[in-house]
Amino acid sequence: MFRTAFLFLSVVASTSFAADRPNVLFVAVDDLNHWVGHLSRNDQTITPNLDRLASWGVSFERAYCAAPACNPSRAALMSGMRPSTTGVYHNPHDYRPHIKSEQTLNSYYRANGYRVTGAGKIYHGRFERPDDWDDYFKKSKVPSEGAFSKSNYNGVTWSVLKGDDDVVADYYTVNYCIDELQRKNRDTPFFLACGIFRPHMPWSVPKKYFDMHPLAHIKLPPYREDDLDDIPTPGVKTAKPQGDHRKIRAGNAWKEAVQAYLASITFADAQLGRLLDAFEASGQKENTLVVLWGDHGWHLGEKHHWRKFALWEESMRAPLLWVVPGLTPKGKISPRTVDFMSIYPTLCELTGLKTPAHLDGVSIKPLLQDPHAQWDRPALTTHGINRHAVRTERWRYIRYEDGSEELYDHDADPYEWANLAGNAQHTELKKQLAEWMPKTEKPEVAKVEIKC
Repeated sequence: MFRTAFLFLSVVASTSFAADRPNVLFVAVDDLNHWVGHLSRNDQTITPNLDRLASWGVSFERAYCAAPACNPSRAALMSGMRPSTTGVYHNPHDYRPHIKSEQTLNSYYRANGYRVTGAGKIYHGRFERPDDWDDYFKKSKVPSEGAFSKSNYNGVTWSVLKGDDDVVADYYTVNYCIDELQRKNRDTPFFLACGIFRPHMPWSVPKKYFDMHPLAHIKLPPYREDDLDDIPTPGVKTAKPQGDHRKIRAGNAWKEAVQAYLASITFADAQLGRLLDAFEASGQKENTLVVLWGDHGWHLGEKHHWRKFALWEESMRAPLLWVVPGLTPKGKISPRTVDFMSIYPTLCELTGLKTPAHLDGVSIKPLLQDPHAQWDRPALTTHGINRHAVRTERWRYIRYEDGSEELYDHDADPYEWANLAGNAQHTELKKQLAEWMPKTEKPEVAKVEIKC
């Protein structure tokens, strides 16, 4: 009976407070790029629980953030509005004066009869509105047993921690979410947001996770010494080759850093596993849709670059997984190109809520039902005013504020080593791709200094 009702609700907009609407389990994983097992981008990664979740539904091979930084990515995803619409382009931009409370995803579900709770990192840093939730948990201090070792290269930091999972805050985030899943006597559907912080830096996780990725077996990501030779000046400045990359190489720490990132991914995956175990035991699986996303990607030396904050593949690409009972086939990977502006409208359609007029994205429900369905929309990512990247299944086109460009053919060049933007034969292609870039852009909002 539920499945029939669920499919009906997914196509008929409604604003009634229906107790039999599907629940939403909404999982964010910070700084997680596409190094996950089922996407086969890096064979060193160990992610059995992400892969388990992927086996339940549909995962996207080409999913991209709205902005390659924590704050603007999350502000865009949670409001449904791109940086060019809000003026929230970078981490120091406080979104709250510029995005109304009622426009955000959690507030919208709360206004439509859901119990809306969360834990961990959903919004960014200080830029939170706890009153927009029925309840929200964020643990600032955890028991510490110290570290076997600590490393810091220009702010790229990691530690091999003593103790078990409970020396990291994510453990308590998941505990809270497990308790929420186990609540009894519900009279409203739930929207439960679980924000897992690792693999965000510092890559500080218990030693057992480092041991799962022995340093002697670590392989560096694909890399070319001349990779920046055909990149325009704004791209080279983005890479900052004389910063993180130079210092990490000078310290002979590249493999150690990759090991620490992989260890942090595996730790995050273990916490997801605890959540999924509780979810399966909760009795809510058949009437709950699940969406998991990473807020953006991460570079580990590709293009001489570390961190996010760039418009290349590694900074923009992150996991996106959907499990929708009665709709998604099991264990399918869609090759279509989507961005995270699709999450808000898709959730609305699937749960029978009217799609708000302010949203910039469109629902990807057709791709959840048929992962290989026709799809003509590329992904768009913005990193500052007049700095955009358009990604189709084959092409990435970047245009900077000075008009300089990059163009990559992913069929022939999956690591973006050959910039084709200067080839006259691609002039019309670049023009077509540029049509997807914003026609108008709101000025940057005021900055508030905050780290990410």
